[in-house]
Amino acid sequence: MSMLSKLKSTNREHLAWYLYDFGNSAYAAVILLAVYSAYFKGTVVGGAEGSRYWGIAVGVAMLAVALISPILGAIADFSASKKKFLFIFSAITWVFTGLLFFVEKGDVLFGMLFFIIAEIGYRSGQVFYNSLLPEIAEPEDMGRVSGNGWAIGSLGGILVLLILLPIIVIVGGTLVVRLSLVFTSIYFAVAALPAFLWIKEKAVPANLPDGENVFSVAFNRLIETLKTLGDYKDFLRFIIAFLVYNDGILMALNFAAIIGAVLFGMTQTQLIIFMIIVQATSVIGAYVAGIAGVKFGYKRSLIYSILMMIGVVLGMLFAQNLTQFFIIGALAGLALTGVQSVSRTLVGYFAPEGRSAEFYGLFAVTGRTSSFIGPTVYGFLAYEAAIYFQKQGYLALAAEQLGQRVAIGSIIIFLLAGLFILLGVNDPTKEYIES
Repeated sequence: MSMLSKLKSTNREHLAWYLYDFGNSAYAAVILLAVYSAYFKGTVVGGAEGSRYWGIAVGVAMLAVALISPILGAIADFSASKKKFLFIFSAITWVFTGLLFFVEKGDVLFGMLFFIIAEIGYRSGQVFYNSLLPEIAEPEDMGRVSGNGWAIGSLGGILVLLILLPIIVIVGGTLVVRLSLVFTSIYFAVAALPAFLWIKEKAVPANLPDGENVFSVAFNRLIETLKTLGDYKDFLRFIIAFLVYNDGILMALNFAAIIGAVLFGMTQTQLIIFMIIVQATSVIGAYVAGIAGVKFGYKRSLIYSILMMIGVVLGMLFAQNLTQFFIIGALAGLALTGVQSVSRTLVGYFAPEGRSAEFYGLFAVTGRTSSFIGPTVYGFLAYEAAIYFQKQGYLALAAEQLGQRVAIGSIIIFLLAGLFILLGVNDPTKEYIES
């Protein structure tokens, strides 16, 4: 194969990897951020209890992913089947996102169940999508490719919201909101298709030892990985730091629409516009974080992004009007994609050759474990604080607003604690930056 044809193949694989994120981000934008979360909280459930049920649903999904992703990651590495697992979990997301169409007012159980299954597919698929990064990019190029993926993914979120916004505004009602969930499912599936057609797995399946199967090998390999994590002390410290600060990031993401609706009475249209702004600045944030990582080192870039996110959450805590909240949303987009993109890049540098899915599986179990704790804590804290303030004589809406502000304050604690742990981690990309 000539150098030119090799370059073309690599570029096409990069494009396919970006397009998967393009569709994947549409799910996040519509289901988690702008439409379904607010619809579930306000219409399907209603009142402060909606925050509690939403937190439980997110937490259950994250816990399920935490339990299955390390084993599946080890199986995918051993059998060189990352794309196969990626397709299976993506298909689960597409199907159950579409089924959310049937969730109407009062359908709390089905609203939670269909969302939980779709979310398990979405989060599990990310393990295998992320683990393909070291296979399609050279070590010195992973930061740029990862950053591009976040940026192009954010564009996918922007486009789906721009398509849905005028329809929701013009038509109105819950039917068009439910139809938007079906559209999102199809949008994600179409955008993801090139990843399954163009990306070639470079890994070769390993031979099964006598008397073993893929599950026993995966369990044994995972146990060995856990035993040898002591040999990867910086990765272990990084994973602990990520467990904590990622909690803060995902708490802010999962409750952004609910915060806007409760504190400022944002309509569905305003929420979509808000999320378009967040997605737009996310493109810039991912790009800038990648450049900063190349120039200053990815650990330093991550620290800057977390510090900015802390400032954003402080602003959210004290915001008094809708204009301030929109400005905060724009700044949040800059910060949060920097945190997520650089964190993903760092795992690729920490992972030994041939064990990327396994290490990304451990990365996923950390993120999902923390995410099980964080959203659940946020939901219960917002609900219990609202009940407390009602007992103190506040009207229901004022009590719910105060409950949200109490819960927002907990995000800052997670971000600060994670940042403190991160400071003790050596940057695995330092040698690439200096060379």
